[in-house]
Amino acid sequence: MDRLGGIKTYLLTSIALVLLALVALWLDTGGLPFQSARDFEECVEQVEAKAQPKTERAVSLTDCNARFAGRRKPGGGYTYYDFMQDRKFDIAGPNPTAEERKQIDRAYMGFLDAQQREAVSAELANRQNERLRASLESARQQVAAPITLKPANSFSPPLPVKRPIDRSKSTPCDDGSLSCSWAKLSAVVKNAFASSPKTNP
Repeated sequence: MDRLGGIKTYLLTSIALVLLALVALWLDTGGLPFQSARDFEECVEQVEAKAQPKTERAVSLTDCNARFAGRRKPGGGYTYYDFMQDRKFDIAGPNPTAEERKQIDRAYMGFLDAQQREAVSAELANRQNERLRASLESARQQVAAPITLKPANSFSPPLPVKRPIDRSKSTPCDDGSLSCSWAKLSAVVKNAFASSPKTNP
């Protein structure tokens, strides 16, 4: 029982010391800067105006960020950035009202529905592409090399290649055939025209 009483005393003393330190800090700094600020930008201005060490300044800026969700717009009014949708919403004050919060939530539900529809659509398209690839692959496998048909018991030797006859060279004709006489006559006429002098018109 003594041990339990000692622990309670220790806890109460620790809590009292922490509260005393907070009160001293409160009195030293003159209160937290964002308590009197109307919006985020004013809170940041108040933090910047006080000379504080970097760590305390960072804590104060984090407090400003936690207290005010909206940011001032240049033309007046405020805007709220929803990082889940990567989208900005216009709001009336430095924080969204309950109705504005409902509107943001409804927009988020629509955003999730659209993403889900896109995911289902992409999955269906992938399945359809896989089916198409499979059917094309099976069609390619069914197409075989062309078959050539040959008679079973027929063998034909290759035909001899006929070479063209060169008629430009004269061949000696010993017999008195008509073809030899005709070749001789055409050669004589050809030579006669070739040796005659050319006249200019």
